[in-house]
Amino acid sequence: MFAANVSLPNRQAIPLVPPILAAGLRSVPPSLVSATVTRFTRCLLKRHPAVLDRLGEFRRCCFAVVATDIPLCFLIDLRGGGRVALAPADTPADARISGPLAALIGMVQGVWDGDALFFSRDLTVEGDTAAVLALRNAIDATEVDFGAEVAALCGPLNPLAVVALRQAARLTGVPFFRPREGR
Repeated sequence: MFAANVSLPNRQAIPLVPPILAAGLRSVPPSLVSATVTRFTRCLLKRHPAVLDRLGEFRRCCFAVVATDIPLCFLIDLRGGGRVALAPADTPADARISGPLAALIGMVQGVWDGDALFFSRDLTVEGDTAAVLALRNAIDATEVDFGAEVAALCGPLNPLAVVALRQAARLTGVPFFRPREGR
């Protein structure tokens, strides 16, 4: 389902979103995507307030996260409880992180090392690199798990969401969940 991109130094390929799926993702109304991702971000920050604490002065930064294989740009403003909007890729931001969606998720999940992704050019960082590093370190330190956070939003359907996300991870290679220690 996903096409392979260049390999990381450990030879693990970064999956790319296929063009037809990317077109489908882009066809979702931007207001719906923004509202959904904003809700996700606010719930994540409520469940993991240490993320903002660990950001320190960088909690006032605006981050642009660009999934280059879709392509969509998420503008993340953590002030006022957290807000995420879809924006043009060239929208001004304090810091910009760009790369394939799987690489971005994999870095958050701790599956792929952010430095290795940067040096292999799977990810690019522009603007305030200290802010990007602070964000990555805050997420790493609090061990935010993307899949678990998405499933938590599903309320009573949480178990079904976990099964669906695990199946999607098996089919696509996208690491929706953090690896478990000792596995």
